[in-house]
Amino acid sequence: MFTGIIEEIGEIKRITKNNLNTDILINASTVLDGTGIGDSIAVNGVCLTVTKLFGDSFQAFAMAETMRRTAFNELKVGSHVNLERAMAADGRFGGHIVSGHIDGVGKIKDITAEGKATWVQISAGASIMKYIVEKGSIAIDGISLTVAKVDNDSFSVSLIPHTGSETTLLSKKVGSLVNLENDIIAKYIERLVTFKQDENVSKAAIVPAGSKNKGGLSMETLMNNGFM
Repeated sequence: MFTGIIEEIGEIKRITKNNLNTDILINASTVLDGTGIGDSIAVNGVCLTVTKLFGDSFQAFAMAETMRRTAFNELKVGSHVNLERAMAADGRFGGHIVSGHIDGVGKIKDITAEGKATWVQISAGASIMKYIVEKGSIAIDGISLTVAKVDNDSFSVSLIPHTGSETTLLSKKVGSLVNLENDIIAKYIERLVTFKQDENVSKAAIVPAGSKNKGGLSMETLMNNGFM
């Protein structure tokens, strides 16, 4: 698990593609401290497993599904990426719950300065937008940010100077793709509410006796058990 607080900006040193497999070599320093083979590092928000370690870099493997669901195809040698090690059990939780499992990509629609802050507007599909709420959390290229505005097909965040200088987001241009990870809590709640049990499984353990709900969990059950 990650928090969305970026530790450093790394640089792509080499990308090797072999059919559907992609090996990525990344120059880094901070995230190498205490890291071993098999550990997880979020690269632009994507949880990758370290497969090789060198003095000033690490290599990770990206499978075909990762390449399909992320903006990794835009990476090239020299590209800068946000890096974060998996959260230590005794670490500070400075951002929000970030799994490193990307839901999809968004496209930067506008970048506008407002005093020292910078607004970034990002367009995304309905499968992403349905989980986004004003003042909720979103991970953009692995950066934990607060949603400031929401429209039907886009949302906006406002970056303070520190976030802008310590991450890669403001180095991108209008039209660039970014990795998006929605708030995982919203996804679990949706699954609980909409889950349909198999006809061969008893509903007695989930739907209270006398309930008219034929599809599984009810709003009443969620409230009675402290979910709402």
